[in-house]
Amino acid sequence: MVEYGGYQRKQVDVIPRVVVGLSGGVDSAVAAYLLKEQGYQVIGVTLRTWEAESGAYSRCCDISDARATAMQLGIPFYNVNSLPEFREHVTDPFVKAYINGLTPNPCVACNRYIKWERLLSFADDINAEYVATGHYARIERTESGRYTVKQAAFAAKDQTYMLYQLSQEQLARTLMPLSELTKDEVRKIAEDAGLMVASKHDSQEICFVLNGGYAEYIEEYVDESLPPPGDFVDESGKVLGKHKGIVNYTVGQRKGLGLALGYPAYVKRIDPVSNTVVIGNEASVLKNSILCRDLNFMAVEDIESGEKVRAFVKIRYHHAAAPAILERIDDNTIQVTFDEPVKAPAPGQSAVFYDSENRVLGGGIIQQYQ
Repeated sequence: MVEYGGYQRKQVDVIPRVVVGLSGGVDSAVAAYLLKEQGYQVIGVTLRTWEAESGAYSRCCDISDARATAMQLGIPFYNVNSLPEFREHVTDPFVKAYINGLTPNPCVACNRYIKWERLLSFADDINAEYVATGHYARIERTESGRYTVKQAAFAAKDQTYMLYQLSQEQLARTLMPLSELTKDEVRKIAEDAGLMVASKHDSQEICFVLNGGYAEYIEEYVDESLPPPGDFVDESGKVLGKHKGIVNYTVGQRKGLGLALGYPAYVKRIDPVSNTVVIGNEASVLKNSILCRDLNFMAVEDIESGEKVRAFVKIRYHHAAAPAILERIDDNTIQVTFDEPVKAPAPGQSAVFYDSENRVLGGGIIQQYQ
């Protein structure tokens, strides 16, 4: 076994083929580098997912840097067109969600239906056994034989929340070489290897929103009229002011409301039917339970009717997982009841369930709070 930058590498006896999703950033570059060093036959692939009218690409598919990285590593490189699939599974649902007063997770859908679907399809075409990415997460097989993702060793960069929708078949064929590394270690490996992207900054925003905010993107994206300006109201229906259109707001939002009420004001609820944004104080956005649908399970096959499961639940990417009870309500719904109220669970966002060992049990889309 060879150690490099804290990464334990096992020498490979055979030469399996692995398709690495190259984004053009340092993480995926180091993932490809480590796998090549370990002895895999590495093929680099960048998915062309979105393109502006100006010709600019999304932040998740910097084709020029990805191609240059592949050249540096001496590996084959392919640019795979995924524009129709990305529109169907990511940008169309993203826009529709905001128009309906919801707050979507585009990266969750992209990971399952674009990145993994397209990479595995390409892998099948070239008879490759695995796909790999630069995500910070561990893949683990449980005692029952099911696959799951587990929190990365470097918890500050853990990306399991965005991966909870991956299927068992997808996980079984996935490698994640950065699972035991910190970001500093990844950059050090890139520097030592002379990779041109070693100091490239991480992308922090929605990959296809290049300029301005998501509301401006939605306005440019759709041909039809968006929901018009309407009223801010309190729970009794009293008008507090005018909003700019519901696509500009999310549950829990405090900044940018333009309201002077004498207390910190939060978006409590968005009602697309009446075109109103309901405002409340901080206490009003604290919720004890949520209902989740569009479920996917990982470490467990399911939660049976009548079963109550202890878990830790994240209601957004940067949320600290909170202790809760999971209970199936019907064939399509899990109720999550928190030990202590959580702040502003937003319909449309994902709730991801973890066990005490930081393994993903499963997750779903928040439908409503109670």
